[in-house]
Amino acid sequence: MGERIGSEKISREDGYLYFVGKDGFVWAVPMKHNKKGKKKKVGSEVVKKESGYMYYVDKSGYVCKAKLKNS
Repeated sequence: MGERIGSEKISREDGYLYFVGKDGFVWAVPMKHNKKGKKKKVGSEVVKKESGYMYYVDKSGYVCKAKLKNS
């Protein structure tokens, strides 16, 4: 569905949600049931964000972008 834009592979852990923050880095945030987890920056690659796109980490561990419908 999306276009792969990242070249760095991110290893995913159970109990965390992954997103691209305002600073362009990928962040891992613990899910509600993960009581012991802490928010942490993962990876060292900076992603330049464009408006009208959604950014996510795919199953393979790479950062991808997808065009939003109503933008």
